[in-house]
Amino acid sequence: MQLAAVVYTLTHGFPKSEVFGLGSQMQRAAVSVPSNIAEGHARDSTKEFLRFISIAMGSLAEIETQIILAHKLNYIEESKLAELLEKTGEVGRMLRGLQHSLKAKLPSL
Repeated sequence: MQLAAVVYTLTHGFPKSEVFGLGSQMQRAAVSVPSNIAEGHARDSTKEFLRFISIAMGSLAEIETQIILAHKLNYIEESKLAELLEKTGEVGRMLRGLQHSLKAKLPSL
């Protein structure tokens, strides 16, 4: 949720022409990460939780791509780019750890 808050703050500084473009897309992807984790956690099975973790990881990859694009469009400074990519990397490591832990709970086939 911290990443989503950072993305929202960041996109408020984007040009007005991006309100319904890249900024909005970044906000939706950023909200999707914790939302899918929460929804998966509320499901009845580990297998379903894993599916939602996978969706969250896809949204995280979207955010990383959009951050890089925003930098290329000069909406994000180099220092902020590094900070944001470090944050997405940290979230990605946590998601992979959770994914690995959940997979260990599944019965072997």
